[in-house]
Amino acid sequence: MVFEVRDKDLAGRIGKLVTKSGSIETPAFFPVVNPLRQSKEVSVNLLRDLGFTQLITNAYIIMKNLGHSVSDIHDFLGFDGVVMTDSGAYQLLRYGDEKVKLDPVEIVKFQESIGSDIAVIADIPTRDNALYEEALHSVEETLRRAAISSELVMGSKTLWVLPIQGGTYLDLVSRCATVGKDFEGFSIYAIGSPVLLMEKYDYSKVFMMVLTTKRIVPIDKPVHLFGAGHPMIIPFAVALGVDMFDSASYILYARGGRYMTERGTYLLRDLDYLPCECPICSRYDVGSLIDMDEEERTRNLALHNLYVILREIKNVKVAIREGRLWELLEERARGHPSLRYLLKLFTRKDFVNWFEVLDPRIRGDSHALFLYDETSYYRPEIIRHERFLSNYISRHGGAYKDAVLIPLFIDGSYNKVSKKFNDLIVELGVSPEDTYAYIPFFTLIPTALIHTYPYSHFKLPDDVDVGTLLRFSSKLRKFIGMLVSKYRSVTVVTWRRCRWASEAFIRKSLINLLDGRVIKLVDAVNA
Repeated sequence: MVFEVRDKDLAGRIGKLVTKSGSIETPAFFPVVNPLRQSKEVSVNLLRDLGFTQLITNAYIIMKNLGHSVSDIHDFLGFDGVVMTDSGAYQLLRYGDEKVKLDPVEIVKFQESIGSDIAVIADIPTRDNALYEEALHSVEETLRRAAISSELVMGSKTLWVLPIQGGTYLDLVSRCATVGKDFEGFSIYAIGSPVLLMEKYDYSKVFMMVLTTKRIVPIDKPVHLFGAGHPMIIPFAVALGVDMFDSASYILYARGGRYMTERGTYLLRDLDYLPCECPICSRYDVGSLIDMDEEERTRNLALHNLYVILREIKNVKVAIREGRLWELLEERARGHPSLRYLLKLFTRKDFVNWFEVLDPRIRGDSHALFLYDETSYYRPEIIRHERFLSNYISRHGGAYKDAVLIPLFIDGSYNKVSKKFNDLIVELGVSPEDTYAYIPFFTLIPTALIHTYPYSHFKLPDDVDVGTLLRFSSKLRKFIGMLVSKYRSVTVVTWRRCRWASEAFIRKSLINLLDGRVIKLVDAVNA
């Protein structure tokens, strides 16, 4: 198995996965194709025309209905791209083991025989509402089957997938991932059974399942998320390190007259306008879609849904390429309350540190940081800056040295420091080594670095919100306290025209540090 990572941001990545039928670029969405029903609605040719070079179909359905009359899955589907096959776990989840009989050895051998490029073993999925004993059984049985399958798939040209089960019981997810990662013969790990959680917008539980798995399985192997077929969840899942998705949502939603957007799902009959510019929405209006016969309407809604999913995948790739994935999460989180809460999970201290470790320090294609509100304090660049700042202050200063803090005046553009800032440094006659610019989000920036990335390349609101002001006040108090312990004196230049640099704000922020001797306040107008 060859999986080459080309770009990274947070835990997300753009990669190249090589299979025996060709390569796919990740993050990648695999449309689910019903091998017996779907040709009349959305054919594989239409999927190919949309730009999908990969799809997933169900080996269990093929084996049950057609047996061994199918010898090559690509010829059977009429698709020359990458074909992934599932073992029938979804049917098992939906209909139960009384109706769905799966032999784990038989289904592995069948998928090998039909030439699947990527294939999934016969795991036992964990229902979202399963009791602990049932969830434990699904994990133990999945691991037992993985052990059996491992011996069968060693040396296979097919890329075999090991599902991680356990559902919302994170200790079981951890156990499944910990034991599963040591089995040989598997190229891809997959997080199982989140479909019903997705349908209920219970994204936080899916977040914890993914994160628990990602922190255990080898980082150099791709991770697949079953049933992630709504554009709302895609940026967040990619940011957690998910590389591949599959879902039949595009066609299932279409059959129910449901219309996808990045912000949520609408019933077609509730819309007055189609808020999209894809070929379907550019050609038809709501009325003409409603007036179509059911099969034609389903096809067109499914195509629209696929366009939206594909567009969001591309948006995510652009964000990764530019180092803006965190910003995309902040934008999308304002589209739905469930996503807003999901973003809050990204700011938990233990998770923030994990993202910071995986996030690249150096980018070949750097872009300005867009800093919005207090949530932006948790992006990896700010976390790294605070660590650097603590080390910088500890290495500088001295009993006979004075530190000066000057508000970082920005002259219109985010990459141009105001002449007023530079003039003040000259006028005060201070050493650049002991001079710091202060500004929300970065708090303090050593003057010697203000013309380097990212300090010269960011944009923040003209008037920051109250939450950002409160966090800035707390950070300012912390770092100025560190300066007081290292320098003979600290002078803070204030600026009455800016709320976060006004004398009143600085005095309130430093109320426990101001004693009239160590810290001095100087107004910029009179400096």
